[in-house]
Amino acid sequence: MEEERIREALNAHWHASAIGDVDAEHAIYEKNAICDYPQSGERILGRANLQALRSHHPGKPSGFRVRRMLGKEDLWITEYTINYLGRPAFTVSIMEFRSGKVVHETQYFADPFEAPAWRTQWVQHIP
Repeated sequence: MEEERIREALNAHWHASAIGDVDAEHAIYEKNAICDYPQSGERILGRANLQALRSHHPGKPSGFRVRRMLGKEDLWITEYTINYLGRPAFTVSIMEFRSGKVVHETQYFADPFEAPAWRTQWVQHIP
């Protein structure tokens, strides 16, 4: 039953993020949540700082699509794409929950790249 509530909370979180509702987007986080961006070496301490950082983003994302969410118990992973400055950013969010709220999130961002022609015989292209 708790996993259903977490999935519902995640759906509400990603929907709010997609439409730019920063209050609803950050309702999922515990007050003292931590968010790590390993690629830039940054750590954001607390829901208020995370919401402020995202609210002041100079190039607000213009599109958002969740590809899939996987989780069990208190560990959930969301794979999604953000359209940022006209380009997709492929993103993975790893969220750790305690008592129904996110206490720690780690986000990874990756730029797209052209697939090399030499491997076309073995691959399919994903949408």
